[in-house]
Amino acid sequence: MTLTRGDSSHGDRFAVRTAVGSWNAAGGKTLIQSPIQPEAMSDNPWTDRIVGERMAVDQEFSAQIEASQFSNQQWSLIMTATEFEIERPDDPDQARIVANTDKLDGVIPELDNVQTGMGAMAGGQAADGSSSSSGGVLDSIMGALGVGGNSGPSEADQRKAAERLTQEYAAQLQSHLESKGKWETIRQQVADAQ
Repeated sequence: MTLTRGDSSHGDRFAVRTAVGSWNAAGGKTLIQSPIQPEAMSDNPWTDRIVGERMAVDQEFSAQIEASQFSNQQWSLIMTATEFEIERPDDPDQARIVANTDKLDGVIPELDNVQTGMGAMAGGQAADGSSSSSGGVLDSIMGALGVGGNSGPSEADQRKAAERLTQEYAAQLQSHLESKGKWETIRQQVADAQ
């Protein structure tokens, strides 16, 4: 956004330019074209069309996240590595949204770092509420060797839990789209694009 100032016989005038056009000092929108080109934000343009629906499902799904082993920050990281696809979109009876979790391996090791960082910000409290020591280098080496301390769930267990939760989210997203009457349109658009 830019703010420009121009002098005129009517006093100083200001105009604000945003990504969606311009507003003049009188408050009216001008007809300047947006510099942003409408392009898909992801490789799955259908997901770009349901951003509002995803936000609603995110709110509905928050109880499942709270009941899971993951914090909200960890869940956000998991979701960045998850892509949603429509399986068998050309078959109205068999089509369903599935979570593609192929990229989870890249974020699973970071889940503990997110949780550890949160504990440090909370004044030295570990995720389980116990006080964590600041053992420094020795604790880091011991942890890397898998000796001492509570290592928490294994990466394999975290991956299984993340896969299960993302598939539950996918099912809830599809159910939400069906209840809003949007599923059939989205499914058909994906089928037509294949």
